[in-house]
Amino acid sequence: MHFRDLNEAQILALAITAEEEDSHIYRDFAEALRADFPATAKLFTSMAEEEDGHRHRLIELYRKRFGEHIPLIRRQDVKGFVAHRPSWVSRNLRPEKARQEAALMEIESRRFYEASAGRTTDASMRQLLDDLAQEEQRHETTAEEINEAQAASGELHGEREAARRFFVLRFVQPGLAGLMDGSVSTLAPLFAAAFATNNTLATFKVGLAASVGAGISMGFAEALSDDGKLSGRGAPWLRGAICGLMTTAGGLGHTMPYLIHDFRAATTLAIVVVAIELAVIAWIRKRYMDTPLLAAIFQVVVGGVLVFIAGWLIGSE
Repeated sequence: MHFRDLNEAQILALAITAEEEDSHIYRDFAEALRADFPATAKLFTSMAEEEDGHRHRLIELYRKRFGEHIPLIRRQDVKGFVAHRPSWVSRNLRPEKARQEAALMEIESRRFYEASAGRTTDASMRQLLDDLAQEEQRHETTAEEINEAQAASGELHGEREAARRFFVLRFVQPGLAGLMDGSVSTLAPLFAAAFATNNTLATFKVGLAASVGAGISMGFAEALSDDGKLSGRGAPWLRGAICGLMTTAGGLGHTMPYLIHDFRAATTLAIVVVAIELAVIAWIRKRYMDTPLLAAIFQVVVGGVLVFIAGWLIGSE
């Protein structure tokens, strides 16, 4: 169904269900954020109450003009509307993502009311739709004012710090653990195979097997270590996937050079890649784990060098 095909009763019915849906979404946002981000939850609760008020005014007008039965017409039934994903789909909802989604919803609602007002001939209906369009516009300004007030009071600063901690817990920590394990633990078997065989293809196969095997092992270990409910570390399957993929990537980084047929060139490039991997790990530890750079470099490099030497000694026997 196209928007241009709707009559006045259908336009009002669509507006009623749209306001109800927006109210539900804002309340879902508030509920999802209340425990960790109370300031943003308060904003969405206020916005939900505003949408309820709009819906009641629309229902009152519909009853006066068209009776008690309101047909169910939803956004997805009319071409041109953006489909809003239910908030419960995202278990790790972030305040800035919710705010961005709300801003888009307000813009869409304002444009809908402006277009609807231009298609009606009833004076009372046109006035209400114009009023709602202006109120949706004011919502954007009001939200900005609330954000500024919460920022001035320090509430948003606390939320940003909490969001950063959750990001570190749910993404950086499992990814870093995987990258460290993949980059360091695969060094010994890879270079042992390299110096024992001097065969790049055989070395590549050993590195590939070690990387994939370590990725599977680390992924399952991370996923089964904590369900995330009490620790706040998020969905276990997501952490396991991140850890497993980063473990595999860390091992494949210095394995891929052995696709080169020249053994000396492949080994030289692999060592360079290892140095880059260790530097990246040290930077991540400094950036997100508040580890002093020199301490991070010392911890990572010493461990990597010791594992490399072990592989070299075993392969050279």
